[in-house]
Amino acid sequence: MANEADICTPQDVLNFWFGELTYDDWFGTSHELDQACISRFQASHLALARGVDEIWRASPENRLAAIVLLDQMPRNMFRGTPLAFATDCLALHEAKLAVGAGADMAIKPEWRAFVYLPFEHSENLTDQTMSVKLFTELGDADYLDYAIRHREVIEQFGRFPHRNAFLARPSTEAELAYLAQPGAGF
Repeated sequence: MANEADICTPQDVLNFWFGELTYDDWFGTSHELDQACISRFQASHLALARGVDEIWRASPENRLAAIVLLDQMPRNMFRGTPLAFATDCLALHEAKLAVGAGADMAIKPEWRAFVYLPFEHSENLTDQTMSVKLFTELGDADYLDYAIRHREVIEQFGRFPHRNAFLARPSTEAELAYLAQPGAGF
């Protein structure tokens, strides 16, 4: 059980994610970054996974911090395990609340993509369609390209085949053929 001193603030998350890290850090693979996320934020992630306290919803930026802690950081902290995706539904819920309230529009455009990534990470086609819509409106060609590629995988398979091994799901022949292609998966 984490003690109160181990729990970070929303501002701590934002300072780390947007102040210390770069685009390459966000979307690359680094053991050092994974370890930094574990040591600095795992206790807070686990506390937030048990329930989103109102402080994390007090402002658009605080909600963004919650989404980063529930959606992005688990991919670092729990890389290669089912726990990497365990709080995706919570992150998606927070993202839907943010978008529904227009809170995403109050966030810096360069940070806004992180409100939208939970839609892209969902294995639900409706969420994928929303992801493409949101990234189209954001106007960043790279983010939009990834959103379209994610949606295409869900349209084809109904799930992300690269997660199958981590989630102990059997892969179909079509999924195995897809995974054998260079650059398959995310």
